[in-house]
Amino acid sequence: QVQLVESGGGSVQAGDSLRLSCTASGRSFDGSAVAWFRQPPGKDREFVASINWNVGRTSYADSVEARFTVSGERDKNSIYLQMNRLKPEDTAVYYCAGERAFSWQVYNYAWAYEFWGQGTQVTVSS
Repeated sequence: QVQLVESGGGSVQAGDSLRLSCTASGRSFDGSAVAWFRQPPGKDREFVASINWNVGRTSYADSVEARFTVSGERDKNSIYLQMNRLKPEDTAVYYCAGERAFSWQVYNYAWAYEFWGQGTQVTVSS
């Protein structure tokens, strides 16, 4: 059984930083896309960042590029989201998602990902 478990969320002030972690179990994500999505209160889920660490590919939403960095650690089958200069509009539940295939690509859309974590809350106060 494939599981993705997020951690690292919390409540911070605008301008602060947080680092989210997502650890996968049940299969390796070498060659598969892994991504972060978020769902702000009352809004739809939206793409944040994706990575395929085996080929060094990353992709970011415009709203977070230059503030957020996605990275992966093969030995721990984990990905991370370093979030700097947080803004109140970054408040959301953040989800980790993994692709079933070994596509060697990255994707910005939710339907490309079959495996999802339960989410971790990030709250940014002004």
